[in-house]
Order: sequence, then C-alpha cells, then structure tokens
Amino acid sequence: MTARILVVDDVDSNVKLLEARLLSEYYEVVPAYSGAEAIEICLDGQIDIVLLDVLMPGLDGFEVCRRLKANPRTANIPVIMITCLTSPEDKVRGLEAGAEDFLSKPVNDLELLSRLKSLTRLKMMSDELFQRAGRIADAEVDALLARKMAGKDGNKDEIARILVVDEDELAAARLRHILDENYRVDVASDAETALIRAIETDYDTIIVSASFTYYDPLKLCTQLRTIQRTRLIPIILMVWEDEGALVVRALELGVNDYLMRPLEKIELFARLRTQIKRKCYNDILRQSMERTITQSVTDGLTGLHNRRYIDMHMPLLLTRAIERKQPLSIIMIDLDHFKQVNEQYGHGAGDHVLREFSGRLRRNIRGMDLISRYGGEEFVVVLPDTDRQAAFNVAERVRDIVAEAPFVLDDGKRRASLTVSVGVAALRPAGDSLEALFTRATDALIQAKQSGRNRIVLSAA
Repeated sequence: MTARILVVDDVDSNVKLLEARLLSEYYEVVPAYSGAEAIEICLDGQIDIVLLDVLMPGLDGFEVCRRLKANPRTANIPVIMITCLTSPEDKVRGLEAGAEDFLSKPVNDLELLSRLKSLTRLKMMSDELFQRAGRIADAEVDALLARKMAGKDGNKDEIARILVVDEDELAAARLRHILDENYRVDVASDAETALIRAIETDYDTIIVSASFTYYDPLKLCTQLRTIQRTRLIPIILMVWEDEGALVVRALELGVNDYLMRPLEKIELFARLRTQIKRKCYNDILRQSMERTITQSVTDGLTGLHNRRYIDMHMPLLLTRAIERKQPLSIIMIDLDHFKQVNEQYGHGAGDHVLREFSGRLRRNIRGMDLISRYGGEEFVVVLPDTDRQAAFNVAERVRDIVAEAPFVLDDGKRRASLTVSVGVAALRPAGDSLEALFTRATDALIQAKQSGRNRIVLSAA
C-alpha cells in the first residue's frame, strides 16, 4: 500500500532520516522545511499523510495543523505530529489542533509504519467517499463522528460502542472504567463470547488483549476479519513492549492498530478516535454505495423498480421457472390517453397520477411479484408461480382499481378518470425465451390499445 507522505521538519538530517526509512517501504516522500512550505504543498499537491514536527521556527506544528484542518481543501489529510515533547498537555494540544496521531522522538519504526498503514487506509476511504458523494458525504462523516464522540452529553443510543476482550477481568474492569467516561462499553473474557457479541452488536471498535493464557488472540482477530458481519469493525490489539513480533503479525492479519501496555489514557482516546472515524467512513461509504445501487435500479418518480432492474432479474426468474417446471406470467400495462393528462393539467399533475397509480399497484399485487415502471406510462408486473388464467385475473383487478376511482391531481381539487390497457403473456410449458415472452406481452398490449383501450388481451398459450 503506497502513499504520498509529506515530511515536515526544519532540521535537514531529520527529514533525510525519515525519507530513507519511508522510501525503503515504497512510500513516495515529499520534503518540507517550514510550516508555511508544508501548507503550500498540501494546497498544491496530492498529499496523503503529513508527518509534522512540532518544534519549528515561525509556524510551529500546532499552528500548521490547525490551519490545515481549518481549510476544506486540506482538512481530510491525516496529520501525525512528531515531537520530543512528552508531557500529556502537549499531546492534548496536538489532538485539539486536529492531529490524528502523534509519535515521540526517536521514532520507533514499528509505530511509524503501523500508523501510516492505518491512516493511509483512512485517507483512501475519505478520497473514495468524496469521489462518490463530494462534500456532503464529508459532512455526513463529521456529523456521525460528532454524535459517536459526544460522550455523556450525547444521545446514549448513538455514542460509540466498544468491545473489550481480555481474560484478565481486573484489567478489563479498569479499562472499562476509563472508557465509560465517553463510550458504551461491553466486556468479554473469552473469544467465543467476544465473537458472538461482535456478530450480534454493531461495535465501532474492538480492543483485544494479546495476553491470553491458553488462546491465541490472533485467531479471534482472523475470525473477525473473515465473518461478513464483523469484517469491517476496527480492531486494536493491546500488547506489552516486548511483543513487537506479535504486532507485526497482527497487522499482517488485518488488525488496524495497537496500544502498548501500560495504557496511556490520552493515547488510548486518540487511537480510538481514529478507528471510530474509520468506522464512520466505512458506514457512510457503504450507505453511499447502497444508495447508488438502489438509485440505479429504482424509478425516481414512483419508487418502483425500473427497466434495468427487470432486465437484470428476469433471466434468473425465467431460468428458475423452467428448471422447476413452474408457471410464470407477465402483464404489461399502459395508462390510456395519459398524454392528455399532461396536456390538460400539466406535467406536475401527470407525475401525481403516475405516483398514485404506482401506489394502487403496490397495494393490490403480492409481495413476491415484481412491479416495474418500464418507461413513460408503461408498467410491467412479473408474476412468479402464476399461470395464464391467474395472471388474467390479476390484470382484471388492476383494470378495476384504476377505473373504480378518479385520480386526485396535485392541487387536491381536480380529478381525472383514467383507464388502462393490459397485455398478458405466460411462459409456455415447452420452454420459452425471455425475448419471446416479452414480445407476446407487448403484442397483446398493442392489440388491447388498438381494440379500443380499457381492455385486457391474453396472448396465445
């Protein structure tokens, strides 16, 4: 996983040291030697992550970070602050400035590379979401993150939910006490319980202890990554300082981050915030993709399936009916003289009629049937497990629900009486093609319209 990293430090040797380490891991490196230069590069270039020294002349790292996060063009670039300052107050200043993470000098290679890997994935999700939905999606992520991070002041049902997995019940209780300040927290003392809870509950992050007596915690992490319901939940592994090899293996298996014991509260909350933000991006991105898929197969005016949906699903329905020797029918419906509604009352009234007709169809067709606006004022209903006569009866019912009551137009006062013409075709027992089935239904509809409209024509068996 490559990324373009901006390394910012006023000391040339520090820049070269980080540059050499990053190049060996195939990252692209852009150097900057002042805060002002760093801001200019971020505005002009495609930067994925900023490694930002804190103590610099002129603009220090805190101010650079604040300015980057305040500008919509650079706000989504993750910032890792690198500092020799070790007091908790300095780390708090960095987080308040908007930094996603911080590293202490001298920089540990494992820490550096794991943070870069995690934040590169976060940036990739941010970029993908922006390409799909623009600034609105970014605002959705920010709003969702704010609700999840609201702590005691927020809606308890929206606050981020954390699962702690640790067989040391005393250590788990201490961690829970810390997290309870800001999150909803569940605890599991064994892998089986943890897995069940993770499947049943929408957790924002799972914190797993590496210290199990008779169980390999990486097995749990692997299981979480392979199950559809849990594979996108961020995982943080808690380790001791001498467990570097375990961390490397964990990151290879899909663990997102790690925490070194004994835990430092500020670092704990910083790591959690990054992973919860990652989960927010995942959730909004998934919702965006689902909306895109839904919109691609849904008619925007009526909310019914569109022609594309029918074209995608009819081959499967036809094949299944033939293989199982089950009947299948389709009815094609056309609103008679609909053009006159648009001409006499306006297109707004016409749209209202189409929506009302769609509602009447929905209320009178089985849930297993497939309803589609096929184009203009033409609709198709696919009727699985329905023979010719039963399909004709459905068509009669559709004709009745249109004719029995006038359509109230968009102003609520005017009304229009309409009728429909319907063509019905059924799958032939000897086998059939999709094209032939639709051709017979279309021919039957044309015959119904040519015969005076407001009638049903059943195609030949």
